[in-house]
Amino acid sequence: MIETIQRHRLVALLESAKRYHVAVAGDAMLDVYLVGDVERISPEAPVPVVRVRERRHALGGAANVAQNVLALGASCSMVCTVGSDAAGRELTHMLRSAGATVTGVLPSTKPTTTKTRIVARAQQLVRVDEEDDLDADGDDTEALIAAVRTTVREADALVLEDYNKGVLAPAVIRAAMDAALAKGIPVVVDPKFRNFFEFRGATIFKPNRRELESAVGATLDIGSPAALPATCARLGVEHLLLTLGEHGMVLVSADGEVGRIPTTAREVYDVVGAGDTVTAYLATMLAAGATASEASVIANFAAGVEVGKLGAATVGVDEVLDAYDAYDAYNSTTTQQTIN
Repeated sequence: MIETIQRHRLVALLESAKRYHVAVAGDAMLDVYLVGDVERISPEAPVPVVRVRERRHALGGAANVAQNVLALGASCSMVCTVGSDAAGRELTHMLRSAGATVTGVLPSTKPTTTKTRIVARAQQLVRVDEEDDLDADGDDTEALIAAVRTTVREADALVLEDYNKGVLAPAVIRAAMDAALAKGIPVVVDPKFRNFFEFRGATIFKPNRRELESAVGATLDIGSPAALPATCARLGVEHLLLTLGEHGMVLVSADGEVGRIPTTAREVYDVVGAGDTVTAYLATMLAAGATASEASVIANFAAGVEVGKLGAATVGVDEVLDAYDAYDAYNSTTTQQTIN
């Protein structure tokens, strides 16, 4: 079990975030929420009729990572592609309004990835995805490579957020990794199924269990001390942070050390965006000088806050401190009761 961080150290790292700049490269999305009421079933088919009362937009995917970096007080540059459509214009506007540098938000012939969720009575009824997930090629690839090299030059940490929507093609990944490693800044990777083994040299590689098992082609025995370090070595990364939902996380180091981080969530309302929050906190805390263990513990507190919110949401410094204090108080009470 990884020891929790001391409060004075947590405060120092969170307060120092504003001095650092994080580059985020990957698949940015626009999340659309249609929220309404269901009062009848359609006469055309056995489906509910939703009368929409509210339409709202949110940043998703890599763009959600960027806005969580900004919520921490750090500065952030975004590298992604958007289509020449209303969704792309809205996504770019929202990033700019949040404070992100958007010179790396590049036009593409592909449409902007858009996920529309229809919600009634706080329940998601259906999600509609509009996307073209083929890897970037030709002029798009060259433009992304140039943008990521330029952005890394100003960065203290790099996030590669891969949702397999085409931005992080192998050539883009390699250019980003080479630029970051040459500068000596930490790299945090949130992978999906394609290109899983393209991120050698990453500081923290953060898949969930399903993604990792799919990539290695076998069920992992996370209770076995030897299983995960061998996987870490195969990936060629410094640290493997395996996220396990309600079971917390496991941090594995290349030297064979394995530590468990229990979940701190008190209430789980919506898991959408929790992984993006973790990624943002990992990168920003590493930029601020945290160890991989410290960054993972802090990110875990942030995730515990995020899952109590609807949709992809940001988590601020004060919320993390409040979550830490509540968790510390709960553990102190539990320990005292055990002693008595």
